[in-house]
Amino acid sequence: MTIKPELIKTLRKKREQITQHISPEKLEALHAKGLLSARERIDELFDEGTFQELGMHARHHAVYFGMEGRELPADGVITGSGYLGSAQIAAYCQDFSVLAGTLGKMQARKITRIMRYAIKTGIPVVAFKDSGGARIQEGVDALSGYGDVFYANVLLSGVVPQIAVVCGPCAGGAAYSPALMDFVIMTRKNSHMFLTGPEVIKAVTGRTTTMAEIGSAEMHASVSGNVHFIAEDDHSAIALVKHILSYLPSNNTEDPPHDLSAPINETPDRGMNELIPENPSDPLDMQAIIRRLVDNGELLEVHASFARNVIVGFARFSGIIVGIVANQPMVMAGALDLNAADKVARFVRTCNVFNVPLVTLVDVPGFLPGVEQERGGIIRHGAKMLHAYASCTTPKITIILRKSYGGSYLAMCSQELGADMVFAWPTAEIAVMGSEAAVKILYRKELEAAEDRTARAAELAQEYRDEFASPYEAASNFYITDVIEPCETRATISLALRKTLGKRELRPSKKHGNMPM
Repeated sequence: MTIKPELIKTLRKKREQITQHISPEKLEALHAKGLLSARERIDELFDEGTFQELGMHARHHAVYFGMEGRELPADGVITGSGYLGSAQIAAYCQDFSVLAGTLGKMQARKITRIMRYAIKTGIPVVAFKDSGGARIQEGVDALSGYGDVFYANVLLSGVVPQIAVVCGPCAGGAAYSPALMDFVIMTRKNSHMFLTGPEVIKAVTGRTTTMAEIGSAEMHASVSGNVHFIAEDDHSAIALVKHILSYLPSNNTEDPPHDLSAPINETPDRGMNELIPENPSDPLDMQAIIRRLVDNGELLEVHASFARNVIVGFARFSGIIVGIVANQPMVMAGALDLNAADKVARFVRTCNVFNVPLVTLVDVPGFLPGVEQERGGIIRHGAKMLHAYASCTTPKITIILRKSYGGSYLAMCSQELGADMVFAWPTAEIAVMGSEAAVKILYRKELEAAEDRTARAAELAQEYRDEFASPYEAASNFYITDVIEPCETRATISLALRKTLGKRELRPSKKHGNMPM
């Protein structure tokens, strides 16, 4: 006995109707815009032949507004899992060619089912967002579906990595799902994300605006901070997903994929000294420092266009994967402001939940002074940094390059905030405030009586810097581990990371800390 041929024929026909519903002409039009079809995105993400689809034949149950009996291939979303190298990944991709990729109850069930599979098997989730929003033909069922997705996003948060790729429209409530994920990528030309569009804004507020102003990738990457990366097109977005995943473990019970076989190069890097300005008031280019320190000069910068006065991103030190947090003196002198505090706090927490060690490079004059900063809640925002670093239990290595003043000394992962090792360059200045400002307060009367106030102030500032802000003063009180030559920095960090990888730090039992939001 053999299976009836008509059953096989029916199965193949149904699969063909679902998987090949886009005409060659429409597919060519997509490619001309730098877009891939939903199935092409899935195929490009996974190793060939490893993707297994979940719910291909699932169908909606809507009956109103012409929906009864209407065929929607895969109900507008492809879900399943496959392999990327040796790592299994779960993914779903909304299909804009099917009723604009709108989300109804069945589509939400498919999405949450693959997310539950991901949490049970401990694998990352990649979500391609390309949808016109809620399927209004399904009414409150669509809203319920969004609630299910959001709940699943939160359930997975801190357990497995979640990466959203916004490669088309992501409007209204749909925008909250990417916002709940760990990393958000937008394609430069074809995507937009917003809660209310230009027409609604004008109707409600009377203000005329454009999609570029409220929903473009450029705006979200540089102004709102909602987006971590911009990709030029679908191909580069998928390549970026793979690059991000190469730095992360599959789940929170595993360590990142460190290469412990990589040797530690202890040869001093004499060229490091050439990057340090002779005048401590001149800005230091932290990007140049970082690329000199890390393996192959490679830094995967996160939030590169947002709050550019700080740098965060992933790199490797002698094979050890780390998250880097660094002040950027080339922008706002490296001072911390509202957005910088949020950027750092979020990144530190991301590294902590996925067991990524942290390397903090410090050259900070303080928190940015100003009426707008105070009224904007710089106390609350700065406290997020303190909370994030203090609650972080991964290995934490801090290098103080130059300035480290006041509260920003603590906020940039000092020993008191839980740093496992703190090293300082001879150029480090660790004090309550800068020497020039301190002298104006401490020697006010003497300066008023001085014949040459400017010369005397400079002289006193140097004395204060040498005696009270010197790294040796901090070292004498054991606030730092050691003072090192800049040329020793790479080897020092690499060795410190190897020694602290086995760190296990227990905290009091609690649901979670109450971070100042």
